Amino acid sequence: MEKVIFNELRLRGFDVDVGCVNQRSVQDGKRLGKQLEVDFVANQGSRRIYIQSAFRLSDEEKLRQEKASLLAIRDAFKKLIIVGHPIKATYDQDGIYYMSIFDFLLKSDSLLW
Repeated sequence: MEKVIFNELRLRGFDVDVGCVNQRSVQDGKRLGKQLEVDFVANQGSRRIYIQSAFRLSDEEKLRQEKASLLAIRDAFKKLIIVGHPIKATYDQDGIYYMSIFDFLLKSDSLLW
């Protein structure tokens, strides 16, 4: 699914990179850090969209895992999770937009939300 998303983004004129986000925390007095990956950072002029792809969001743990890197990004650019099954396109309480791979591919204006 990621190759399909990458190819579609390139076809729509985006420059596409993989992103890394450093997540820092303190636990038991020790500073901890880990890197989280963002599947796609799509840039087109001054537009930027952070995109995670998930074939299926089967449970809360998988959802938390997919959202973690997007929530660690501290800017105001759009954040999107594309899933491999039909869902209604919607925002969640954290401002992350969800859409199906079908809407992404079949609607030419799918990234204009």
